Amino acid sequence: MKQKSSGKIATGLIWALAVTMLILSGMGYRLFASRLKLVVETPITLPVPLSHFPAEIGRWMGKDIPIPENVQRIAGNDDFLNRLYINKSNNEWANLYIAFTARPRTMSGHRPEVCYVGGGWIHDSTETSEFVSTSGRRVSCLIQRFHMPAPHREERVVLNFYILNGQLVSNERGFSGVAWRTPNIAGDPARYVT
Repeated sequence: MKQKSSGKIATGLIWALAVTMLILSGMGYRLFASRLKLVVETPITLPVPLSHFPAEIGRWMGKDIPIPENVQRIAGNDDFLNRLYINKSNNEWANLYIAFTARPRTMSGHRPEVCYVGGGWIHDSTETSEFVSTSGRRVSCLIQRFHMPAPHREERVVLNFYILNGQLVSNERGFSGVAWRTPNIAGDPARYVT
């Protein structure tokens, strides 16, 4: 008789221990998940914001162009610059868009061939090219061409490249792997894509 009741006690104790462990695991998970959500949603600030990029470069005068809140939210960048530069001498213009994120995985879905097409543009072509900076450095890039269908008849040429942890890359393959899917828990601005 005694063995039967000690078996019931042992079974009850095991069940109580299992339920307690399950509850504690759930509480631990919720605590970790809320901390991770806070870390992931907190912007990582640059030591010098992109807004400090020169507004005047030679004969080119820049004017900041606002980006709608919903677009900023979808892009998920930690900082960005969208500026229209106009050459005073010949009225030529160029739009400069720089996006910074210390969470490279967020950039993989925000490439010109995705965002422009999502905005109603038709992607005509992409070619690999390079340009030479004023300091003589060769920079590999993609030149992408888009047009807006009738009746708009507008065309855009996008010169696109990325800086990934200080290294120039011409496409998103450099930051689209599994390693870049992990959250930047440390908030390190040196782990980035622009």
